[in-house]
Amino acid sequence: MRIISGKYKSKKLAALKSNDTRPTTDKVRENIFNILGDVEGGVLDLFAGSGGLGIEALSRGATHAMFIDGAKDAIAIIRENTEGLDEPVEIFRNDYRRALKAMAKRGKRFSLIFLDPPYHKGMAGEALKMIEELDILEDGGRIVVETQKDEKYPIHSHVSIRDVAYGTIRVNILTKGGEEYNG
Repeated sequence: MRIISGKYKSKKLAALKSNDTRPTTDKVRENIFNILGDVEGGVLDLFAGSGGLGIEALSRGATHAMFIDGAKDAIAIIRENTEGLDEPVEIFRNDYRRALKAMAKRGKRFSLIFLDPPYHKGMAGEALKMIEELDILEDGGRIVVETQKDEKYPIHSHVSIRDVAYGTIRVNILTKGGEEYNG
C-alpha cells in the first residue's frame, strides 16, 4: 500500500498482518479521493486500521487528523505510518462509541469522516447515528462509509451524494441532511 497523490505521494504504508482488518486498496482509495476532490479541515479516520484513508487525506490538504481503532496492533501500525508527517495527528485506541462520545465532550468536529467498520455487525449505522446525535460533522462535511456491497445500514438524516460499488466493496459518500454539496 502507498499514498496515491499529494504531499506524501508514493509514501509506503505498513499494513496489519491480520484477517480482522481489510485495508482499503489503492484503487478504491484513489477512486474515493477522485470523488472527494480537495480536502480541507480536520479528518476523523474511525476504524482506522493502518490509517491509510486519513493519511491520504492529509496528503491532499487536510489540516489535521484523528485516528481511532480498537486494536492494539492497528494503533502500532498507525503510529508507524504517521511518523514524519508535518500535520498534527492524534491516535487513540478505543471503542468507536466511547471515542465518539469523548470527541463530542471535547467539542471536536470534522470536515471529513471515514467509516470502515467490520462488515455486517451494525456498526456503520450505529456510528452514523452517533455522529448525527453528537454533532461532530461540520456543516457541509462529508462521511465516507465503506462496507461490503450487500450490507444494509440506516443513514439516518444524512444524505447520500454518491454510492458506488467496487467489486465486493461499496462506498457511500454522505453529507449532513439539508446541506447542499458543492463538490
